[in-house]
Amino acid sequence: MSTQAISLKLQAIGASPGMAVGRAFVLDRRRVRTPKMKLGGQEVERELMRFKTAVDLSEHQLLELKARLEQSDGKDHALILEAHRLMLRDPMLVDEVNKLIAAEQINAEWAVRRVTRKIKHLFDEIPDEYFRERRADVDFIADRVVRNLLGQVVDVEEEVPEGAIIVAHDLSPADAAMLARTGRVAAFVTDVGGSTSHTAIVARARSTPAVVGAGRVSEQISPGDVVAVDGSRGLLWVNPPAGTLTDIRADLEKLLARGREAMQVAQLPAITTDGFRVRMQGNMEFLEEIPELLAAGAEGIGLYRTEFLFLDRLDAPTEEEHYLAYRSVLEKLGGRPVTIRTVDLGGDKMPGFRKAEREPNPAMGLRAIRYSLRQRDMFRAQLRALLRASVHGNLRIMFPLVSGLAELREARTELERCRAELSREGVPMSGRFPVGIMVETPSAAWIADRLGQEADFFSIGTNDLIQYTLAIDRQNRDVAYLYRPLHLSVLRSLKAIADAGRAAGIPVSMCGEMAGDSRYALVLLALGLEELSMPAGQIPAMKALIRRCSRADAVRVMDEAMKLTTAEEIERHLRGFEARLGIEVG
Repeated sequence: MSTQAISLKLQAIGASPGMAVGRAFVLDRRRVRTPKMKLGGQEVERELMRFKTAVDLSEHQLLELKARLEQSDGKDHALILEAHRLMLRDPMLVDEVNKLIAAEQINAEWAVRRVTRKIKHLFDEIPDEYFRERRADVDFIADRVVRNLLGQVVDVEEEVPEGAIIVAHDLSPADAAMLARTGRVAAFVTDVGGSTSHTAIVARARSTPAVVGAGRVSEQISPGDVVAVDGSRGLLWVNPPAGTLTDIRADLEKLLARGREAMQVAQLPAITTDGFRVRMQGNMEFLEEIPELLAAGAEGIGLYRTEFLFLDRLDAPTEEEHYLAYRSVLEKLGGRPVTIRTVDLGGDKMPGFRKAEREPNPAMGLRAIRYSLRQRDMFRAQLRALLRASVHGNLRIMFPLVSGLAELREARTELERCRAELSREGVPMSGRFPVGIMVETPSAAWIADRLGQEADFFSIGTNDLIQYTLAIDRQNRDVAYLYRPLHLSVLRSLKAIADAGRAAGIPVSMCGEMAGDSRYALVLLALGLEELSMPAGQIPAMKALIRRCSRADAVRVMDEAMKLTTAEEIERHLRGFEARLGIEVG
């Protein structure tokens, strides 16, 4: 700890759940100071060669990192590094830097920065969070080249001590993936970034707590400072007072103890004391998450997000790339159900190869199934790949953000067109498999009885459903306090969806964040949800809790809660009921 250690408590963005306490390992990943020099005419050729050497070295480093990641983690994060390698060779960067060195006779470092700034200006008018995060990739590539030009250390994962809290302004995909790979990182903290940043994606895949968007905290933390992280709530403590640190360590130990206890029942079924069975599924993005999900007791995949296939690419993934990814997941699950969500792009997640139109309200604009139906070629490549992959396992597919019957019918029609095409081509496919929808809009919730006549299952996406129902942006710190899953309007919507599913005779599951939060276990049991899907780290604890509960008690407390009015009243009622039953949550 520093001799004049500051003490801070900060609210940032929780990017990956879990708690950790450790010593800060501060990575100075801010942009390296760039020298500016004018060259003599005879020096230009040498400078062009210097730039070429730095680009070649950068490519060699990325290829080495990619190979190491493929050996230990599978190919998913390695795809991001491959995209960086392709961007490194993009004529927009390389040719423009060469032209600038020759035309203005300036050093390579300065030329790289100027060209990078020009490229980034192309993104300045785009409001989407996802696209802004990809904008940072341009800086990561430029920094690698400049550091190599200056002979500085580029990759640092070997230096990290056991149990370190990584603190940085930002982390590149290479930094995040390779640091996580060491197994020595207890948590990540970054000044910038959001829930779609590379740090967040890698941390969630590794079940490593992470807090991002913490302002200028990397300038306030000194190496060796004591840092505590709560990735679930987005809280960060720096050199907390002794009493506070004792309380945090006690909470962490309690969390770890509950985790150890829960792992003892991880492979047992989630059955309440009065015999109600809930199938516990896993949420995933990357192939390397599968072993951890199965070890945690996942009985299948309830949500396979396919957006990672579109990360940092200069072109859309091919049908074959889609097919190979889906085939791998289905085969690794060995007959367990795998629910693959068609791509949820648009809004705050725009692929780099598409020109994004500025939208005044991206969250309610061209996104998810709307985006897929507008980009038919892209959608058809994914649907054809899913149909081809269906012979390799127990496939279910679902369409995101369906707001009405017209979208569901149009998407299913496109699926059947692809099926007919493949049949004519003699391509093997399985028989009919379940085709469902994400229920995550108020409109879908209130016509769930009609949607249930044409969907094979419902999966409730609470993240968007709560956001849209309460008309708040949960990433906006000014209104995030209004995000209340136990708001009466939310509970009524959830009940309407569950009741409609039962009436239609179709399964109803939940894959949003609420599904893995033990504070809502009684509510989910009362709703009679047949499946819950969540990250690996949450499965054992949720399963252990369900095994200690009675569904009859859950129904009783839910009936009483629905007579109350405010979220605060409902929360107090639920906590009191849990205390009387001796159920510990949170």
